[in-house]
Amino acid sequence: MLEGAALKRLQALTTPHLADACLRVATTVRCAPFAIKGVTPSMRCQGSVRPVRHAGSVDVFLEALEGASVGDVLVVDNEGLVDEACVGDLIALETKQAGSSGIVIWGLHRDTPELCDIGLPLFSVGSLPAGPLRVRARHPDALISAQIGEWCVSSEDVVVADADGVLFLPKQGLCEVIEIAEQIRDTERRQAELMTKGLSLREQTHFNEYLKRSKENPSYGFREHLRSVSGAIET
Repeated sequence: MLEGAALKRLQALTTPHLADACLRVATTVRCAPFAIKGVTPSMRCQGSVRPVRHAGSVDVFLEALEGASVGDVLVVDNEGLVDEACVGDLIALETKQAGSSGIVIWGLHRDTPELCDIGLPLFSVGSLPAGPLRVRARHPDALISAQIGEWCVSSEDVVVADADGVLFLPKQGLCEVIEIAEQIRDTERRQAELMTKGLSLREQTHFNEYLKRSKENPSYGFREHLRSVSGAIET
């Protein structure tokens, strides 16, 4: 279960802020496949990963929820299959009633109108009318880990999902990532506010100075320049 203070801070950050922070602290940026999107653009969720590997039967979801903590996000590995949907309205309702904060699926969902009414944040590759077409052998780690694209995630990870996509963060070192992300967010907000008042980004970052120094020293990079002028733009 994710601590309340960390969860509250995550709720005030976007996946881009957090991804940029990962780069700053040399943590691997683990994004789910870009095709995984919310059922509606406004959906977002964050919480500890509750992993489950689907194999054609809903009982594995029910078992996963038996051991879930309030606020967890059900992260479903359906192998990225695009010929069947593995989650519909009943599992979404069950997940919501269990106190989970959302569902992320490497695969498809169905019952889209009902899911919108239920309101539980749900992210998937898309929708399809057909439910599971076959029952496969259950993975030995069905409730221990989930493969989402190229990343294997577990309860040792946190997931944050919003309109820009889905990002996985290790719990170890999470506070440092959050702190850096907050600094990036606050700096970018100040920069945007100054831009609305007429001060361009080039002026704020002393871009003419950068062009002059990079011409004199081709190895002088823009990130180095930003650090020298206390900028926080990720390029």
